Amino acid sequence: MLLDELDFAGLYQQQMQLAGRTTKKPEHWDKRAEAMANDCAPANDGYLTQLLAKIDLRGASTLFDMGCGPGSVCLNIAENLTHVYGVDYSQGMLDVTHRRANAMGLNNVSLLNKSWEDDWQDIPQCDIAVASRSTLVSDLRAALIKLNDKAKLRVYTTHTVSTSFVDVEIQAAIGRKVIELPNYIFAVNILYQMGINPQVDYIKSNNCLDKNNNFEQFSKTIDWSLGGLTDEENNRLFDYYQHKSRIGEALISPSRDWALVYWDKVALSK
Repeated sequence: MLLDELDFAGLYQQQMQLAGRTTKKPEHWDKRAEAMANDCAPANDGYLTQLLAKIDLRGASTLFDMGCGPGSVCLNIAENLTHVYGVDYSQGMLDVTHRRANAMGLNNVSLLNKSWEDDWQDIPQCDIAVASRSTLVSDLRAALIKLNDKAKLRVYTTHTVSTSFVDVEIQAAIGRKVIELPNYIFAVNILYQMGINPQVDYIKSNNCLDKNNNFEQFSKTIDWSLGGLTDEENNRLFDYYQHKSRIGEALISPSRDWALVYWDKVALSK
């Protein structure tokens, strides 16, 4: 079979279904908003410094940040632009972003409560469109098209390099069947089939989920990431925690790599 005969958009959706990946409800992210603001949003965060260094702002005055979370990208770049728009389906994340914007003295930030699947008609077209660590969606092709449509100049997206958010060793230890999630390769191939030849770079960063000062904290992290643990799984996780603690090995991989997939705006045929 030739490359162009493969339906990468369809294969992406199949892989998501096989992995049993479902979109977390906004309430899940509401509960994580404050922690993510502390762990993943500071201007000196390694991931952010690498990403922001790659975003070309030449000729740009506006930016649209989809899945903005606690404002990790839009707030840290706002002082370089006339206006930025942070969009997220978690009101809790937007509330934290609003508080942080006020604390930073920013008055050029607009926040919108919308999901990837919502109608984006009232989101203005911006020079730059960004989707940072928010691209594991149900329909990646549709998401990439929407981002491209909202950009006037350039689009920047980041995707996981690994095919699992939780270490495979942990999933095996608690008895979970490990099914891989689709990673950045799908985005590259979907864009290619759309007539877009993106550039790809890599960002090495600390793992924001590497919180394990005690078992309760560790268990909460894994429970949240896997969408809930049974009592048996939690008992197995405790055994894993005890074993790793005794031998002095890291419980969670301390680093996580991301692929930066970006391109100049392309006029797509309807």
